[in-house]
Amino acid sequence: MKNSLGLLFGLIWCVCFHANSQINYEFRGVWIATVENIDWPSQKNLSVEKQKAEFIHILDAHQRNGINAIIMQIRPAADAFYPSALEPWSEYLTGKQGLAPTPFYDPLAFMIEETHQRGMEFHTWINPYRAVFNVLKSSVADNHITKVHPEWFLTYGTIKYFNPGLPEVRNYVTEIVHDLVKRYDIDGLHMDDYFYPYRITGKEFPDDQAFKIFGNGMTKDAWRRSNCDSIIKNIYDIICLTNIRVKFGISPFGVWRNRTQDTLGSNTKAGTTNYDDLYADILLWLKNGWIDYVVPQLYWECNHKLCDYNELAEWWAKHSYGKHLYIGHGVYRAGTNNAWRDKNELPNQIKQARNYSTIQGSAFFSSKDLVRNGNGWGDSLRNNYYALPAIVPPMGWIDSVPPLAPEVTRLPSDSFQVNYLGKDRIKGFAVFALPPTGDATIQYAQLVKIFIAKDSVIFTKINCPAPADHRLFVASLSINNVISEWVEIK
Repeated sequence: MKNSLGLLFGLIWCVCFHANSQINYEFRGVWIATVENIDWPSQKNLSVEKQKAEFIHILDAHQRNGINAIIMQIRPAADAFYPSALEPWSEYLTGKQGLAPTPFYDPLAFMIEETHQRGMEFHTWINPYRAVFNVLKSSVADNHITKVHPEWFLTYGTIKYFNPGLPEVRNYVTEIVHDLVKRYDIDGLHMDDYFYPYRITGKEFPDDQAFKIFGNGMTKDAWRRSNCDSIIKNIYDIICLTNIRVKFGISPFGVWRNRTQDTLGSNTKAGTTNYDDLYADILLWLKNGWIDYVVPQLYWECNHKLCDYNELAEWWAKHSYGKHLYIGHGVYRAGTNNAWRDKNELPNQIKQARNYSTIQGSAFFSSKDLVRNGNGWGDSLRNNYYALPAIVPPMGWIDSVPPLAPEVTRLPSDSFQVNYLGKDRIKGFAVFALPPTGDATIQYAQLVKIFIAKDSVIFTKINCPAPADHRLFVASLSINNVISEWVEIK
């Protein structure tokens, strides 16, 4: 009976191994929102001990589900989840804007360290233009930028925004990015879909005065787009000057333009578009190389009447212009209608995205919905789609230099020591399994394990699950996800 169970387990493992094989490079991200305490911390003014414990619990849950990148909101409304000389502490952390955590700690430094210890990338998510989330109830510190420079801001609905048409605003936000990139070991700088605000019916965004001064003969729509173009270019330039390895990504609304508005647009009937309503010309930024990746928020189901997921995935796959494209999935929608009660909705979306060579992965909104395992989708990732590890795809235009190959020494008890002898910083080591015969190339290999280590690790073959007849090879993994030449483990 015991032997039969062992044989059955081995058979199941082999089937799972080959069913998930050869997805060695894939971005697997999740957004962790702090505004209104959506994901973390669960409420304002938790003790520092509870804040840390909650974040570790979140990371551990995502690590089990195969996530390899965190998109962490650290500036929801011209505030900070880190000590800043430019902006006050966030009210979503301590309950009162400007109030530091007690006992004092740096939440951002803590989160980066915990994330990197688990081999995940850490992308800082900032909102460029939102300054006060709710003018009726938000806590606003005396040193908040809205009080220091009230002339920079416009109120639209219940939200106070930076005026994107002012050069000093763009310079200020660029300095925020400069400070982050200079002081913290982040892997990416991320902005979502909030450029110019979503329209309020019957109300016009009140930027006429700035347009009269800075319009330079353009139409207002063209001027607004040029303002967004300018801040993107400014941020891209300051990242390149400060730390070239930091990736710059945008997560736009899912529709650039409808085909009825532009022959280049998607076959959709969206009531809002990036280009016409949010004044974000994502395609221009991709074409010009001002951003490194794009994560369109495709929060509709497959076969949606107005915005079909399948149509939009294909459209974005054709319009990434050589930059990385990850699909944003709305796991928060689980159970909200008939389409999203279908447990196959998310799996079908992942499979569809994997059909395109120009789509390099996925991101999920938001963290709490993935952790709570709505529709069993966390289980689906852990047991199926993300059962085997994946390396965040390297960006050749940032770094294509492989690290030195590791040195492998066999130890007693069928264990091995892997050492890195280079002086550069690495993420760790990647172990690949290959069939018993054939070329030792990535085309035929399957990544089975990533060891996070600075320069040395000891392991046994049993730590690297693969069919018994497969050969194992190990490579050094650079901090920018470039692998070295392989060394066979014998």
